[in-house]
Amino acid sequence: MEISKAEIASAAAATATAHKLSAATRGGSQELMGAEILVKALQAENVKHVWGYPGGAVLYIYDAFYKQDTIQHVLVRHEQAAVHAADGYARATGDVGVALVTSGPGVTNAVTGIATAYMDSIPLVIITGQVPTHAIGMDAFQECDAVGITRPIVKHNFLVKDVRDLARVMKQAFHIARTGRPGPVVVDIPKDVSLKKTTYAGYPESVEMRSYNPVRKGHGGQIRKALQLLLAAKRPYIYTGGGVVIGNASHELRTLVDMLGYPVTNTLMGLGAYPASDRKFLGMLGMHGTVEANNAMQNCDVLLAVGARFDDRVIGNIKHFAQNERKIIHVDIDPSSISKRVKVDIPIVGDVKEVLAELIGMIKESSVKPDPKALASWWTTIESWRSRDCLKYSHGTGDVIKPQYVVETLWNLTKDADTYITSDVGQHQMWAAQYYRFDEPRRWINSGGLGTMGVGIPYAMGIKLAKPDSEVFCITGEGSVQMCIQELSTCLQYNTPIKIVSLNNRYLGMVRQWQEVEYAGRYSSSYMDALPNFVKLAEAYGHVGMLIESPQDVEPALREARKLKDRTVFMDFRTDPTENVFPMVQSGKGITEMLLGSEDL
Repeated sequence: MEISKAEIASAAAATATAHKLSAATRGGSQELMGAEILVKALQAENVKHVWGYPGGAVLYIYDAFYKQDTIQHVLVRHEQAAVHAADGYARATGDVGVALVTSGPGVTNAVTGIATAYMDSIPLVIITGQVPTHAIGMDAFQECDAVGITRPIVKHNFLVKDVRDLARVMKQAFHIARTGRPGPVVVDIPKDVSLKKTTYAGYPESVEMRSYNPVRKGHGGQIRKALQLLLAAKRPYIYTGGGVVIGNASHELRTLVDMLGYPVTNTLMGLGAYPASDRKFLGMLGMHGTVEANNAMQNCDVLLAVGARFDDRVIGNIKHFAQNERKIIHVDIDPSSISKRVKVDIPIVGDVKEVLAELIGMIKESSVKPDPKALASWWTTIESWRSRDCLKYSHGTGDVIKPQYVVETLWNLTKDADTYITSDVGQHQMWAAQYYRFDEPRRWINSGGLGTMGVGIPYAMGIKLAKPDSEVFCITGEGSVQMCIQELSTCLQYNTPIKIVSLNNRYLGMVRQWQEVEYAGRYSSSYMDALPNFVKLAEAYGHVGMLIESPQDVEPALREARKLKDRTVFMDFRTDPTENVFPMVQSGKGITEMLLGSEDL
């Protein structure tokens, strides 16, 4: 529903009245439209990029963007991609990502992106347009209940009904998004609120929210208890998740592990928090984790869990996990995550960076040291598990490209470069996690909690805009990549030259693998028939396309793509359609009940 001429005239009259106020009364403030206040709020938050798509409910906001030059608006081709791109930007930089969508279908198209960020605790502010306040609840054109729809998938959301509240709400939105356990915040702005003017005295310098005060400092007594338990351990293990990456605690984690000499593992979302090249790193754990990582998780006597949540893909069957007695220390910023799935012995609520720093300080002051004989024996056991080389794979007869080989080759070529890797969701995601050995945090960008297909290209776009001098590769599959492939157009318009590595096996690979393992090979709707010619499609979007069909062409193709620094390159690797991801823990099984290869099927 549009705003009537009478409402526009009323807003203009109110503005004229406000201008008659004396300078003394206004105290140096100015009269601004809601849309202008929104832009000033974003500028005050040092926002440089906003990803979005215009529509009727946000046109005053877009008009305000047109009149400024400090924030770049990126016009995506679908609202889902706007939120994904802002999400990728936030994951790589640690800053709050910002997306802007219109009302109705703009909001509903953004829902998948919002839920993706929520599941992985990514700080976003999503600005949604809304019909005028008087039309809310009247089934107006392009109306939907943005607050109601997004409530289960946001950290918080706001409906701004008064323009005078807008600056304060934006301050609160950014504060909520980036503090505590980060997450997406939706700010729903009716069209008349973006039009109306009010006295603007500046963006708030501080924010006070009586009901929201996340704990940062861990309880000293609990940390001392954790220290005693850790130093007395015979079979210690450090299990870390995405919270270490999000909490910028990688340095503290590395310091702690190196001081103690204990084995460490990362979840899918925590990869890079501890260097994969270090011998103390046992690889990723969980459903597609290594033998050594999973066995250590099951057989340790003291487990330090940091910024992780014991989800189903990590520990498998809870009853199986509980069979072995162990003491668990759990550090997390979110108290609701502690003892949610697994009962812990020493809970520590606090910012992981601060808690680890305090723990390190206590270790330095302590005269007690880990038992060297017990630790040596534990490492001997771990090395026996590691000797199985569970990630070893057959290269075949040399006439078919193995997907693992593509990822390994990419890693060998880029491991010493400033590189970011995004992925979509499926087999290719797991192969990327297993065979690209991340040594630094925030270099591995993927959807973990929600498992959203289609994120790879938008993530890469967002990262490339933030890191123009870095190499950005999107590892994807022919299924996932088609879900947001229209964003190749955005890549061209905004000059974000990314490199797309498509592991094309003509199947929805992970679905096919599960159907092979658990559904007796009944491949129901998992074969991708009628695929496009990706080379021609890439060229149609103005990019470079490559078709790679033999193993000997893998490395030359990747080298050639890297040379084309200013071009987006789509590499269509035709890979073995029968290849599966191993190790694999089936649903309902314990994490040590692994399938290690096709011989186990």
